[in-house]
Amino acid sequence: QVQLVESGGGLVQPGGSLRLSCAASGFTFSSYGMSWYRQAPGKERELVAGITPTGGYRNYADSTKGRFTISRDNAKNTVYLQMNNLAPEDTAVYYCRAVVSGRPYWGQGTQVSVSP
Repeated sequence: QVQLVESGGGLVQPGGSLRLSCAASGFTFSSYGMSWYRQAPGKERELVAGITPTGGYRNYADSTKGRFTISRDNAKNTVYLQMNNLAPEDTAVYYCRAVVSGRPYWGQGTQVSVSP
């Protein structure tokens, strides 16, 4: 079955960096686009970044452009989110997502907290 497992979250000071990873299994990873979402307390889940199956096209939320970079390693079935210059408003649970055969799958999420 499809499984997505995020890791790499933590507590970081403003201006710091983190790299999130999402290990995928149970489907042909290299055939599917992947995306990262986040959900802050009291807010709706929002798209952070997406990447096509070969990595040739990436899109970002306006709030993360220039600071976050999504990438993937199809040999490792893993998608990454490099987050630089983090700000308190980036505090959220970050989820990776795949849509396989028309059905969305989510990981369990990883907490990112940005605080002095």
